[in-house]
Amino acid sequence: MNKLEIFDRAATQADQAYEALLAEILDCRLAPGAKITISDVATRLGLSPGAIREALSRLAAEKWTLATAQKGYSVTPVSADELRDLTQTRITIEQLCLRSAIAHGDVEWETSAVAAYHRLHRVPVVVSEFTLRLNPAWVAAHTTYHAALVAGCDSPWMLNLRAMLYAQSERYRYLSFALAKENRDVDAEHERLLKACLERDADSACALIEDHLTRTSQILLTSPLLRERYSQVVARSQ
Repeated sequence: MNKLEIFDRAATQADQAYEALLAEILDCRLAPGAKITISDVATRLGLSPGAIREALSRLAAEKWTLATAQKGYSVTPVSADELRDLTQTRITIEQLCLRSAIAHGDVEWETSAVAAYHRLHRVPVVVSEFTLRLNPAWVAAHTTYHAALVAGCDSPWMLNLRAMLYAQSERYRYLSFALAKENRDVDAEHERLLKACLERDADSACALIEDHLTRTSQILLTSPLLRERYSQVVARSQ
């Protein structure tokens, strides 16, 4: 094996480690605040310690993990203050992206947004009526829908920032099942938002996305399920 092949293999392992660890952080298999032992993760994933270390460094740069001198890495904690800050920042960026998408989006953007809403509308939020566990297919469709609404934005940097904020907010969704129980017509909110975008009504779309994200944040902040789930996940990680 030559040096280039060794480098490519190492890069591939680091990418695999990054994707695996990010997925575990997002769905809270790695709990907020949990310590991450490089040797344990390397054994569990069947990857080299160097690849795990490189992945953790990348995750730290993106605020998914924290690096502490002489203590190694841990998953970035969650808090009510962070959720409030995250929500307000996300609202600002989402509104900027929506205004740009509405101004620059073409018929392909409209078609993609309509298709994304149709898929989201048809997928159940929970796995079944007997469980409150979020349906992974709905989570994926929800991600696609919100991304489709802003896809017409002409600023790659704003889209990158928006995607990062969206991913960070998803951690809070996994920490609470409140959305499955609250008395709220989320589908109607999504439909109204789509309609405003298709009608090129930027002011209405911005007001709707602010209301939509604020409602979700308020539910998560007031739900005892968020705190209970956090305690349970932390206990399992110790």
